[in-house]
Amino acid sequence: MRKINISISGCMGRMGQQLIKSSKKNRNFKLVSLTESRLISKKIAGLIPTKNSVDAFKKSNVIIDFTVPKCTLEILKIASKLKRRVVIGTTGFSKKEENLIKTYSRNIPILKAGNMSLGVNLLMYLTEIASKSLGNEFLTKIYEVHHKHKIDYPSGTALMLGKGVADGKNKNFYNLVGKKYLNKKSFPYSNKINFNSIRKGKVIGEHEVRFFSGKEIIKLNHESFDRALYSEGALVAASWLMSKKAGLYSMRDLLNFK
Repeated sequence: MRKINISISGCMGRMGQQLIKSSKKNRNFKLVSLTESRLISKKIAGLIPTKNSVDAFKKSNVIIDFTVPKCTLEILKIASKLKRRVVIGTTGFSKKEENLIKTYSRNIPILKAGNMSLGVNLLMYLTEIASKSLGNEFLTKIYEVHHKHKIDYPSGTALMLGKGVADGKNKNFYNLVGKKYLNKKSFPYSNKINFNSIRKGKVIGEHEVRFFSGKEIIKLNHESFDRALYSEGALVAASWLMSKKAGLYSMRDLLNFK
């Protein structure tokens, strides 16, 4: 089997470092370039990181991106020019930025997921089923915990779960987004979906969706113990994307959840 050439953007970040480790252990991949927003003079995994450019990505089959929205859009512009596939694990996009990603996907294959974990994507699927089954009689709120260095909130995964709730009700997610709390001990239900984000310690990721009727509470949750869960999922996504035509895909497509 011919190896898949990959580039990793944001190589000095937590996920960037984990992706390097996972890719070096996987014989199906060859790491051909690393990029970072700041100048790095030393070699990382045998490569000197550079900034995003045509030269940085020209030898790559797939670019894996866990950075920030501004960087992701810069990468997509270059990838579109080179006709390269992109796996996006970046979160925190605005509605306008989401639409730009859709525009780029008309030209190249893109897999975008707020979370690359099989378990989390199964949780989203179950959230959608529960939301559809329980209907409007139940109020919903979403709780998430991440390490103290995570900047954006709610997490991309929490927003994914919120979209699952909205899709289950056949409603527009943006119209259902309620209040976004940070580091609250408790937070209320409402007619919209409220979010509470906790930032503490070295927590890799905890997510919970609660459905409340006034008489009962249904909880769906997931807890991550190892960041390799996400990097290995991203590599599976990169391999899967190799056979796909231009389009915007998700882990749900990869896992064939109907």
